[in-house]
Amino acid sequence: MDAIVWGVVLRTAQASVQAAPFIFTGLCVMGMLHRLMGQAHTKRLFGSNSTASLVQSWVIGMLLPGCSLGVIPIVKQLRRSGIAVGTIFAFALSSPLFDPLSLLYGLTLSKPLTIVAFAGCSLVVVTLSGSLFDWLFPNTEQTSEEPPLTAPGVKRLLAILVAMAREAASGSLGLIAMGLVGVGLLSIALPLGSLQATMAHENPYSPLLMTAVALPAYATPMTAMGQLGSMFQHGNSIGAAFILLTLGAGMNLGLLTWMVREYGWRKAAVWFGLILAIVLGLSYGIERPLYPKDIEPADHTHAFDIYCRPFDSSSPPSAGYPAEIWRRLQMDTQIHERWGLMAWFGLIAMGLALKALDRVWSVEDWLNRPRVQTGKPYGLRYDLVLPGWVLALAGMGAIVAASVVGCFAYYPQPEEALEELGTAKIEALQAALAGNSEHALHWIPICESWNRRLQVGAYLRTGRLGEFERMKSRVFQNKLELLEHLVEDGPEVDRELVRKQVVAAQRAYSRLRAAYLEKE
Repeated sequence: MDAIVWGVVLRTAQASVQAAPFIFTGLCVMGMLHRLMGQAHTKRLFGSNSTASLVQSWVIGMLLPGCSLGVIPIVKQLRRSGIAVGTIFAFALSSPLFDPLSLLYGLTLSKPLTIVAFAGCSLVVVTLSGSLFDWLFPNTEQTSEEPPLTAPGVKRLLAILVAMAREAASGSLGLIAMGLVGVGLLSIALPLGSLQATMAHENPYSPLLMTAVALPAYATPMTAMGQLGSMFQHGNSIGAAFILLTLGAGMNLGLLTWMVREYGWRKAAVWFGLILAIVLGLSYGIERPLYPKDIEPADHTHAFDIYCRPFDSSSPPSAGYPAEIWRRLQMDTQIHERWGLMAWFGLIAMGLALKALDRVWSVEDWLNRPRVQTGKPYGLRYDLVLPGWVLALAGMGAIVAASVVGCFAYYPQPEEALEELGTAKIEALQAALAGNSEHALHWIPICESWNRRLQVGAYLRTGRLGEFERMKSRVFQNKLELLEHLVEDGPEVDRELVRKQVVAAQRAYSRLRAAYLEKE
């Protein structure tokens, strides 16, 4: 029982950390729409109640980095701006699927056409389901009272921060928590490693099984894309991969809860039924045309382990569950996730403080107080006063630009990626030789991650990835997976087999390094 309870804690904490940067970004976009763009300009940007508006929202969602938890504050603001349901969920479903980081990752997979097809299918899903829903329920637009505009200057920037803080500590926090509940429920329902032999291409029920897993699951775009890469490499079901991306990354229990609360059970059930029918239909339709013919199916994968129970009750951590959870979080959390988590928690604390302050003084009254006319020029001598909607578009453009620039940092030069890969490889191989399975199982996935980032970094800077380099990366990946399977057997494993596999992995790395550094 302890393994189950602490497993829920770990999986929920991991999902919260991964989601934090996207939630903060969603709050930033919400603040700009609310305090700079205004309802009229927001509706003009996204459109409403038309096929064109569905495509507009899909394009905006594909450009802005986000996840299914981070879009919750944005969809609430779109609702307040009087936008129809179909348009709102066209954005909500498309934003978590792709961003510049994950799209580049996907385009370097063995079949980039598959990722392009997935993007096209997602457009079909949002336009078809949105059009049908808006036709069945044409009057879902509902406007709300808009706050007065804040005068240009520092106060207008503070108004955005205040709006973000209030939203962070509002009902959005409960909806985000509902989305995280699904992660905990999956870790209870799925025993350790129970999905490792599932999602086979030959199994006609794979898309249905993935639907049951993906609906309560939460995955960031990068996580989902990494799982897609593993599914393609292992010859898993293409239809199940599409469902994992569309429903696993694009939806969560929090969004469904908001839908039911805002529009009622009947409309929510109709919309959800349309989405399921279209997604399942497409998943079975693309299974054979997109399935890679040059891949030999594998009967074992670790792609879905993050949805299963993380601990084995028969072998609890030697230092105890809390210490093990803290160790895993420290080792797995990246720098942007730490900063995102601090920013998100800071906004929540600020929002709670503002609620307490409301009893004696309203900061909005001060922010929206008209400026006293003195006859002097407004602001400083060289101030350029711009309309709020211009600043909002510039701010969202800056978010997109920052995510593009972030690609070059996350996917470094091949030389730097090889150096990091070499360090991780030494840790993994030495741990495997020493019989330290826990340490090896931590570093092998890091090696696999740097192997993928190596390929994307090369593709990003040259616009192509040669088949020779791709093959060497695939061979190294296969050697790591075989080693991982051996290490999983623990003390019972044949140590000579481990030694031979370590030597094979080292040789594969040397050839991989030569392929990238000596290709000129």
